[in-house]
Amino acid sequence: MNITSPKEMKALLDRHGFNFTKSLGQNFLIDQNIVEKIVRQGQIQGENVVEIGPGIGTLTREMAKEANKVLAIEIDQKLSPLLEETIGEFQNTKVIFQDILKTDIEKVTREYFNGHPFKVVANLPYYITSPILIYLLKSNANISEIIVMMQREVADRIVATNGNKEYGSISVFLKYFGDSKILMNVPNTVFMPKPKVGSSVIRLQVKKEKRQEKVEDIEKILRAAFGKRRKTILNSLSTGLNLEKDYIRKVLEDLNISENSRAENLTLDDYLSLTNKIINREN
Repeated sequence: MNITSPKEMKALLDRHGFNFTKSLGQNFLIDQNIVEKIVRQGQIQGENVVEIGPGIGTLTREMAKEANKVLAIEIDQKLSPLLEETIGEFQNTKVIFQDILKTDIEKVTREYFNGHPFKVVANLPYYITSPILIYLLKSNANISEIIVMMQREVADRIVATNGNKEYGSISVFLKYFGDSKILMNVPNTVFMPKPKVGSSVIRLQVKKEKRQEKVEDIEKILRAAFGKRRKTILNSLSTGLNLEKDYIRKVLEDLNISENSRAENLTLDDYLSLTNKIINREN
């Protein structure tokens, strides 16, 4: 079975009367080389893997051949008979039909993988890439690494460093959890239907140690800082946090951060320092 072949994929879809649902961001891979490269780059041999949005199982099939166990989470129940045909032969693979953002990811992975760590390897729906990543990282699930395909523009923002025009709150927030890098860029021609934009595959290596700061605290600081990113950090923090400008000025001075800096000029360490100093004061 070669379901990355456009001809075979179309035959499979027609056989089951399947129509793409645009609102679910369904774009299936039709390039075997890209699928194999993702599996290879993911280094999943003998690993436990969660896949979000398996579609017709193109990537799932290849991962099932290498991984210890694969848990695929799919929102579209209409794909059930197609997945039964394409990956039903693999005893180490399970599909659950749920919205990932409403799934108790910690519970289902703990039960399926017996508490062992797992990697997330997926071709994510473009329209909810950031919410999915944030949800996964904020959970207490035992994730060791995330290797996912996404819209190239989002990938550029995630790996951006301070001072870069692409650098934003998502850049800082994901750096809080681990180091990211782009593994490869992928043209839009390798999907059916063909999206309007290019894609990239990124790897996020999740830090094992738990940070002391509460995630909600740094989120609060980042929302304030980047909420009015054209303002100086002094103005954006005082406005966004509803705190006196003189107090924020003193905090910035103590941390050796220029009050005229913009949100995109500050590093993760700067934001962690701001979080500790400001949140501690509020408490």
